[in-house]
Amino acid sequence: MSAGNPLFSSPVPDTPAPDERQRFLRLLRTALAERRFQRLLLGRHEGEDASIERLTVRDIELRGERALSFLWRHKTKDVTKNHPLEEGLALLEQLLGRDFQQAHLDTLGEEVQLRFSRKGKPLLQVGKKAAPQAGGPAGPDGPAGEGASMAPGGHDRAKPRELSMAQPFWRDLGVTHELKGQAALVPAMARKWKQINKFIEIFGAAVRKAGLDAPASADRPVRVADFGSGKGYLTFAMHDWLRAQGLVPQVQGVELKQDMVALGNAAAARHGLAGLSFEHGDVRERGDQPLDVMVALHACDIATDHAMHFGLRSGARIIMCAPCCHKEIRPQMNTPAALRPLLQHGIHLGQEAEMVTDSLRALLLELMGYDTQVIEFIALEHTSKNKMVLAVKRPQDPSPARRAELLSQLDEIKRFYGLRSQALETLLRVEGRLEVDGGVNRA
Repeated sequence: MSAGNPLFSSPVPDTPAPDERQRFLRLLRTALAERRFQRLLLGRHEGEDASIERLTVRDIELRGERALSFLWRHKTKDVTKNHPLEEGLALLEQLLGRDFQQAHLDTLGEEVQLRFSRKGKPLLQVGKKAAPQAGGPAGPDGPAGEGASMAPGGHDRAKPRELSMAQPFWRDLGVTHELKGQAALVPAMARKWKQINKFIEIFGAAVRKAGLDAPASADRPVRVADFGSGKGYLTFAMHDWLRAQGLVPQVQGVELKQDMVALGNAAAARHGLAGLSFEHGDVRERGDQPLDVMVALHACDIATDHAMHFGLRSGARIIMCAPCCHKEIRPQMNTPAALRPLLQHGIHLGQEAEMVTDSLRALLLELMGYDTQVIEFIALEHTSKNKMVLAVKRPQDPSPARRAELLSQLDEIKRFYGLRSQALETLLRVEGRLEVDGGVNRA
């Protein structure tokens, strides 16, 4: 460890060396004391409440006093609780290694990770962040943090946003609150707000590329379906962005959890948001409906394939999917001899299965006449499921020669890994949509 690292103090002579958990807690206290703290994320929850997924902690001020804001992420809801500084630190000390087996601390200059082995041994890693480039972003999107407020000593120049947090529906969704008579970002939602805006940046570029931003009239709205809409952050955001562009949005959120459906519909009705609605449903059980945009984020395993297939059946000009839980391909994969030294490690095999799955999906969407990209759309530090398959319909379908080439690539990948089936390919073959030169190119 470098003696110049500001998070470390010199050890006291003749005292036992602290274990890694104690060192992590000391680094946390030092970061808070020196106003270098940005965010603490606790994961791998193993506590009694099985609905808890993770805990995000931020440094805030309440009535002039320092406090720690705890955002508890459950499977169906988010719960925010604020604690006085010392009380919050004491609670964190109890949670680490008991309820949560992993922690990631972000400071202005360092990233500190603590994880516990299966036997409960704490393991600590400390790394320095790259210094920001001169003139680069600072504040809400740079090293000073993410949100409407700035860390002490940071610049006051914020990255332009395409969404306005002044919209009253954000308060209903728990994204903003009133502060001194104005809408202000809830500190615990700063990272979520950044993700929403990043999504809208990608969404807006796709809308323009697809030509959906032409002046619209009431009889030609932009039709959007958001499957697995959850609390509706992105559903409301897409509706708001389309309306701000002078377009006529017809946006529908589809969600399995009835309480989320009720929340979204109540907020839309309260604020008179015409063309925005939520309903209970599953993409695998939907009948065909004409669409311009199909969105499905974090649909588990082959639910992503069913969502893509629904988008194709519905004639969507834009398909946006963030895949999750790539379970179908991995058990089928035969490790090619040349890759065995690499794929003998489970984590590498899992990453390879994800890459193969999403590459096959991208090839199939290109076969159906889409320009397709696999991109990162949120920071890896927030979730490892940070890839998006983005497809925008081309004016013309691929030529027969290009279709034959793509089908050959598809078959070659399947042979290389010994794959027997892939859900989206199967759905398209059943419909006879993978024909080339009058026949079916078979894997």
